[in-house]
Amino acid sequence: MSGHSKWHSIKHKKAAVDAKRGRDFTRLIKEMTVAARMGGGDIDANPRLRGAVAAAKAVNMPADNIKRAIMKGTGELPGQAFEDVNYEGYGPGGVAMIIAAVTDNKNRTVAEIRHVLTKYGGNLGETNSVAWMFHRKGYLTLEQSAGSEDELMEIALEAGADDLRASGGGYEVICSAETFEDVKKAFEGRGKTVSTAEITMLPQTQVPLEGKKAEQMIKLMEALEEHDDVQNVYANFDIDEAELEAAS
Repeated sequence: MSGHSKWHSIKHKKAAVDAKRGRDFTRLIKEMTVAARMGGGDIDANPRLRGAVAAAKAVNMPADNIKRAIMKGTGELPGQAFEDVNYEGYGPGGVAMIIAAVTDNKNRTVAEIRHVLTKYGGNLGETNSVAWMFHRKGYLTLEQSAGSEDELMEIALEAGADDLRASGGGYEVICSAETFEDVKKAFEGRGKTVSTAEITMLPQTQVPLEGKKAEQMIKLMEALEEHDDVQNVYANFDIDEAELEAAS
């Protein structure tokens, strides 16, 4: 299992006991603002905005907050000038990392990201130093109750997905970024609830971690996820399930 999916699993376990909704609101407001600025305020015509709005509703963000964030992005309301920025670097044990952020002050954000990486045994890299190790892919998850593996595999492949596999008591679906919307709609059209649906960066290979390095990696991921400007963290680590639970 990739570092992406393992971290996804542990984040959801932590979320059950970690109700830091203020941070979620801040991150999602930035994401909706940037998405609306780049692709317009029409949710139906803007997949990135549609995903951000769905995530905002999932954490019970008030409709007025969502509307204001979109209007700031389209210029209908005044607001801060946020922009996308990706940072590349390394974690403990040489783990490759891409840190996707939205910021109104790149100098401040890069200094803070560098500090976090250094604190937990990592370092900031040059542009394109690790990006080649990742592929931009669509990533979906479904609960085991959604159906049999054969049934779900048939739906996935007919819609153009690359693969479906059992993982962590459910299923992961991998597809190209271009077929992502078709795959998602195919499952929903057959009455299947999609738990996670996002465009992500999946690693080509994984770096195995154990002991102190595994613990450092989890702490680094947690610290980056807590940063207000960070939207997503992609890393190619692989940790044994037992160590993952212990480290978290």
